[in-house]
Amino acid sequence: MRRSIAAGNWKMNGLRENFNEILLIDAASENVNCDVILCVPDTLIREISEKTKNIFSGGQNCHIETSGAFTGDISAEMIKDAGASHVIVGHSERRVNYNENNNLIKSKAQTALNEGLKAIICIGETLKERETGITLDIIKKQLLESLPQEITGESIIIAYEPVWAIGTGLTPSIEQIIEVHDFIRAELENNYGKKIGHSVNILYGGSMNAKNAHEISAIENVDGGLVGGASLKAESFIPIINTLNLNQ
Repeated sequence: MRRSIAAGNWKMNGLRENFNEILLIDAASENVNCDVILCVPDTLIREISEKTKNIFSGGQNCHIETSGAFTGDISAEMIKDAGASHVIVGHSERRVNYNENNNLIKSKAQTALNEGLKAIICIGETLKERETGITLDIIKKQLLESLPQEITGESIIIAYEPVWAIGTGLTPSIEQIIEVHDFIRAELENNYGKKIGHSVNILYGGSMNAKNAHEISAIENVDGGLVGGASLKAESFIPIINTLNLNQ
């Protein structure tokens, strides 16, 4: 049985002075029946690994190379060395702002796996793609072209993030979320076998908050959430954790 996941993506937010929020989230995560992950700026990874007991830490991006002349980048090996267990690859903000394509994301995911990190691989359609009726075509292409050749439920997590819903407060209908998550599950099972396809967690990642978390997480193939802004404060993230714990 897949275990629910409450993953927070802090993006380019968070200083050491905000660490009390992390400690509150850590305390609330004791004895919950779901995994809590905070993907924070690299400057906070070491502190989370050393000062928390109940949550996992993750990076938000990694380079395809282990080391070298890549000023400003960070390798999966470095993220792992700092104490992280997970790393996000292919977030829509990376795809759009840095022109990252599926092949690059696949390489990043494979590098993460090689270093012992669990890759959170993001996929999702834009508003234009949704309105023109090609959502499932986009999802299939991103999914199959971004995944490493060999995967397991222990090595990757898929996060469906409708780009038009991120940070906008807009949320797809329950029917739209069901359609995409069921489609992702079917594609995983068809391409990697039923056992592996069934074992991979699929998270929803488009403006999940305390108000909609219960309804969204109750969907059969939604195994938790990749939460943005609502994960920055304990008072808004803890209710989501508690909801996912109850819906496990």
